[in-house]
Amino acid sequence: MVTQTWFYDAILYMYALSLLFYFADFSNPNRSAKRMGTGLLLFVWVLQTGYLISSLAAHASLSAFSMFETLFIFAWLLVTVSLAISRFFRIELFVFFVNVLGFAVLALNMFSKPGLSPALSHWNIKDELLFIHISLAVAGYAAFVVSAVFSGMYLFLHRRLKEKKWSQRMQRLPSLERMDHFAFVSVLIGAPLMLMTISLGIVWISIQGDYALFLDPKVLNSWFVLLAYVFYLFQRMLLKSPGNRLALWNLGAFVIMLANFVLTNYYSTFHQWS
Repeated sequence: MVTQTWFYDAILYMYALSLLFYFADFSNPNRSAKRMGTGLLLFVWVLQTGYLISSLAAHASLSAFSMFETLFIFAWLLVTVSLAISRFFRIELFVFFVNVLGFAVLALNMFSKPGLSPALSHWNIKDELLFIHISLAVAGYAAFVVSAVFSGMYLFLHRRLKEKKWSQRMQRLPSLERMDHFAFVSVLIGAPLMLMTISLGIVWISIQGDYALFLDPKVLNSWFVLLAYVFYLFQRMLLKSPGNRLALWNLGAFVIMLANFVLTNYYSTFHQWS
């Protein structure tokens, strides 16, 4: 299996070592540990990029996308975003938490079956359209993960400040205003991507003429995900709701998104992975 090659193992080992350096810096601020963690993470990104390019080049058809490759792209996007945040905003705690999630995705992905493709064989559409559909969905999910991490950090800091339990580690967190802003921007990116993903599915269903698919659990829950994030934006931009309420709602929307990604795959008639 592809996941058992030495190249994939090297990515995991480098990733784990990078997280150890980041955790060491988080526990006891150390500039050398931070540089080592960032350097290793950049090397992980290079290895992931090379692995991804070689994997995609090996496909004779883009419709051969498997769950393994989709999750690998998702993990690659998380590393890319975390490196950008580390470079321009220097929020080490955010980088650490996001990459813990990214590492978990890569590790769990070893148990998937790379030979399986999404059960979309009766999607009689062009490979390019399928590629765009999958790419937009993965990018949207990555943006929502980033937003959820910022909201979780926001709630943690808000509660500690409210209880007047200050610690030296909290000084390394960005301000509540910045975390609220970054969570908002991430949703601003993810929501349009989700809308475009759903739109492609609607176009195909309309052309296919099988209108019963509009009631498919995956399709219905995708609408719930989009509406949850749209309501978050409505509260943020028009109602001017307080940050802690927005953060709670954002995490609730993230739970709906997880249900859409994990649970409804077992009940969907045309979005199954096995």
